[in-house]
Amino acid sequence: MINSNNKLTVRDITLIAIVAALYVVLTITPGLNALAYGPIQFRLSEMLNVLIFFNRRYIIAVTLGCVIADIFNPIFPVFDPIVGGLIQTGLFLTLGWFLFKRFNRQYIFGIFNKAHFFFALLFSASMILIAGELVVAKFSPNGILLTYLWLFISEFIVIMIGSVVFDQIGRRVDLSK
Repeated sequence: MINSNNKLTVRDITLIAIVAALYVVLTITPGLNALAYGPIQFRLSEMLNVLIFFNRRYIIAVTLGCVIADIFNPIFPVFDPIVGGLIQTGLFLTLGWFLFKRFNRQYIFGIFNKAHFFFALLFSASMILIAGELVVAKFSPNGILLTYLWLFISEFIVIMIGSVVFDQIGRRVDLSK
């Protein structure tokens, strides 16, 4: 865990690197990369977003992983790491952590972590930035509303799958350390 002086330990840096690498692999691996970029996305690596509620170091890890994965974006590898990685991912992971960490370990229907659920709504709403990026780049023939709708729905589904998966893992393994 980031220590009380807000300094990263060697362990923190190692875990950040591992999670960032896992994000990259889950995004750019052939087969998985087919739905990781473009107006129709189902990026499995986004399941890692809920790790921020176990330890805030994962904000750095997921943001770094997204920036690196977005460099491999076949549509716009220069612009997307900045808009999709730093701005959208970094900003909204941080905002989500600050807004919803107090709901962590509270459950909706006994299944869904309330912090993860609220975060999934916020992060999915932030996909308007990605929809705008795709429309501006003229890579989405469907217009901004339909592109945004698809991105919102797919992002929400992936994050909620990640919520259930990591909530179960977190019951058996202390992900906060």
